[in-house]
Amino acid sequence: MDRLLAMQVFTRIVELGGFGKAADSLGLPRASVTQLIKQLERHLGAQLLQRTTRHVSPTLDGSAYYERCLAVLAEIDDAESLFSDTRANPQGRLRVDLPASLSHRVVIPALPSFFARYPRIELEMAASDRPVDLIREGVDCVVRAGEVHDVSLVARPLAQLKQITCASSRYIELHGLPQSLDELQNGHQAVNYVSPLTGRRFAFDFMVDGERQEIELPGHLAVSSSEGYVAACEAGMGIIQAPLYHVREQLRARTLCEVLPEHPPAPIALAALYPPHRQLSRRVRVFVDWLVELFGQADLQRQ
Repeated sequence: MDRLLAMQVFTRIVELGGFGKAADSLGLPRASVTQLIKQLERHLGAQLLQRTTRHVSPTLDGSAYYERCLAVLAEIDDAESLFSDTRANPQGRLRVDLPASLSHRVVIPALPSFFARYPRIELEMAASDRPVDLIREGVDCVVRAGEVHDVSLVARPLAQLKQITCASSRYIELHGLPQSLDELQNGHQAVNYVSPLTGRRFAFDFMVDGERQEIELPGHLAVSSSEGYVAACEAGMGIIQAPLYHVREQLRARTLCEVLPEHPPAPIALAALYPPHRQLSRRVRVFVDWLVELFGQADLQRQ
């Protein structure tokens, strides 16, 4: 029995909740995964997993062994990174998830530089705004904007994204351009954004004399995706607040116009999040370092 492979298989089963999902994620036949777990349990003299028709979960012994496996696998990953070839050329598959608009407009166009530097890394990138269970879904790293709700994750700051309030030229023709916050709150509509994680509707915020002021605006439409949010604004459904990089092209084409530039929204924090046991992964480290470098260079603040 390959004990290291058995440990990798076991941890992936615990994280994904099934033999088939673990086999697919590791590129192994399901029969091999089943056999490895049988051999591992026989070797340890303990039942590690409880199996039902729908789900697989660790026993008490399995939960304790899982924590030890995470530490051992992380130490092995770190030890291998000491060698010059692995340090300079980390390899293997890396699963990440980024906000759709950010991946399409900033990260994916820059990926050739990442692969030129790290040609042996295989990147699986999902683009979504939904909450991701990193452990259960086997995701190594996510990038998210705003407040970090899961304190169990390691958060690496990437950037402070400039935001802008804007409306479409169609909307302004129908409703006019508000000249003050008082005027904004009287007779104007918003496209409201609903958090995919909490279901909470975000208020608009404006900087007034150095202080942050929140305002709730009525609206006929609320969305939970960044692409839909901007698309609804372009359709004339209401006023939005969005990261500048997402609406820069529309502003330059004058299909969207800035609203109340004297009271800009506060910038929004962008961070890379990953489980604590992935801190020692060379693949995760180089990808996050590259993101820090990318957002340090990207023209995210200039209109």
